[in-house]
Amino acid sequence: MPPGMNLDAERPDVSAVIVHFETPDLLRACLAALLAARGARRVEIFVVDNASKDFDADEWQRLNPDVRIVRNEQNRGFSVAANQGLALATGRYLLLLNPDTIVATDTLETMITYLEEHPDVGCATARLELENGRLDLACRRSFPTPMRAFYRISMLSRLFPRSRRFGAYDLTYLDEHQEAEIDTPCGAFMFVRHEVLDQVGPLDERYFMYGEDMDWAMRMKRAGWRVMYTPSTTVRHVKRASSRHSRPRTIHAFHDAMRIFYREYYQNAYPRWLSWAVYRSIDVREALELSVERLRGA
Repeated sequence: MPPGMNLDAERPDVSAVIVHFETPDLLRACLAALLAARGARRVEIFVVDNASKDFDADEWQRLNPDVRIVRNEQNRGFSVAANQGLALATGRYLLLLNPDTIVATDTLETMITYLEEHPDVGCATARLELENGRLDLACRRSFPTPMRAFYRISMLSRLFPRSRRFGAYDLTYLDEHQEAEIDTPCGAFMFVRHEVLDQVGPLDERYFMYGEDMDWAMRMKRAGWRVMYTPSTTVRHVKRASSRHSRPRTIHAFHDAMRIFYREYYQNAYPRWLSWAVYRSIDVREALELSVERLRGA
């Protein structure tokens, strides 16, 4: 290194990783918004495609020279694909971003500034807004303990959304326009320090889709980092765009993620009868959702 050269000055400010599957129109819009939000910041962008039909990686690379395209020959799942991008990332900050999101022009600058001003925060997320303008509740959640899951399944969380007890999972008792410390954001938008990745490791590849964001956040918090929600910038989220293409597989992946997360973090903390009840509840819910899906397709 030449005398006086600062390696950090040459390093990208942000490495954005987008896992794509069968949503090319949304991906184009996502990339356009992300490129427009760069401003004066150095941003590298990785798109990892999970074997989408008719996805020509060379053509996408030609049309998007500022983006690095990684093409998988089979759908390896979200965690594996995201880790492929994270392994290539060199930025000071990492952004996990869904292709069904549209960042605002101030999003990158706002999130960089936020983490620079809060050195104890390892991961932060923005206000994710659904197409109808409402808050995407998944963007700021508590970890799903058995009781929190029960309140949600029993509909008590909907009946009493302002209750700190019954509304604990989706944090509906908090003002959505106020900053808050949370347990976990949504994997659609996670803004993370690179040193957090170095410390806690990448996403757990046992999760095919869903649950990997909670697991990552759990490891961050156990390592002493804070996870924060800041509504100072808004990201639009077209919910479940890619998961619509294979509903049975999506349903199985969602419930399998519940099993993995419970087994990893809660099973040893609760009596066997409760764990048995939790697993049977997951099984029943999965079977019901698959049955409904079969009836719809009949």
